[in-house]
Amino acid sequence: MMVSENFEARLMLGVGILLIGFPWFADWLDEPYLVSTASRIWIYALAAMSLNLLVGFAGLVSFGHSAYVGVGAYVVGILAWHQYEETNFLGLPGTLEGFISIPFAMIVSGIVALGIGALCLRTRGIYFIMITLAFAQMLFYFFVSLEQYGGDDGLMMMDGRNKIPGLDLGEDRQMYWLSLVALGLATWFLRRLSMSRFGMVLHALRQNETRLKAIGVPPYPYMLVAFVIAGALAGLSGALLTNHMEFVSPDFLHWTRSGDLLIMVILGGIGTWTGPILGAIVFLLLEEFLPLLFQEIGLYLFSEHWRLVFGPLLIGIVLFAKGGLHALVFKQMKGVDGAFAN
Repeated sequence: MMVSENFEARLMLGVGILLIGFPWFADWLDEPYLVSTASRIWIYALAAMSLNLLVGFAGLVSFGHSAYVGVGAYVVGILAWHQYEETNFLGLPGTLEGFISIPFAMIVSGIVALGIGALCLRTRGIYFIMITLAFAQMLFYFFVSLEQYGGDDGLMMMDGRNKIPGLDLGEDRQMYWLSLVALGLATWFLRRLSMSRFGMVLHALRQNETRLKAIGVPPYPYMLVAFVIAGALAGLSGALLTNHMEFVSPDFLHWTRSGDLLIMVILGGIGTWTGPILGAIVFLLLEEFLPLLFQEIGLYLFSEHWRLVFGPLLIGIVLFAKGGLHALVFKQMKGVDGAFAN
């Protein structure tokens, strides 16, 4: 056990060093766009991590999680727009200050999650899935209808990214640091949460809700708190995504985005801490490079519809790699660990 723990600690240290050094590695390759791609991966990994709290630990399969990402994204975008136009939003001036707009995005997303969760959590199974989807689509069309903020075309951050003292988010490298730190802190927080009494109740809820009720623990408040936490963290990812792209559109809330997040969680490993991160890395790298690969080999149909490969891929993961990429990676780790031990 000690060998395994030491090996895992060494592995995490090595991964940390690689992540810290990645921007310089990208510069050495003369491929600076890789830093921007990595930032996008960390942002979506954060969104997938928040969804994993519901799916992997509470057993709540939400098909509307992109709604909270989109709400957080629009909060930052709208505040930036009012700053540019020098007008008020709900009686308050707009702002580009990151220490104001990013926490505010989390709060608003958490409040939206509270309202939706209060209704959705009274149902289970397919009804829960469909109601979360319905609310997400309602919010999608709500933002489409906001012509003042670009409607279907979306909204540009005309003055650039948020301002944070000590950081120049206009530089992709510093946006990378912010995204990576946000993902690291969220992972640490959720891991600590899972080891608390609250986390133990969520685990028990996923295993057997009826038994939990029988011992006198009401599941509804715990599920609602988990829903709000997941919504707030998704709002954080949306705020970072708007800063990263300097743009926000209703597409951020579309139900297909929720599907993408679910694929990341399933692909990486439901109920694991590294799974959503691995799933986001693989999904977004395939999204980035698979169309180019299909174009190079002349499969132009697949270059336009590259997501077709995810059907067989997910079937293969479910059939042959229970636990997703996390299980595959750590199975190899154990083999290497055993070799070192011998």
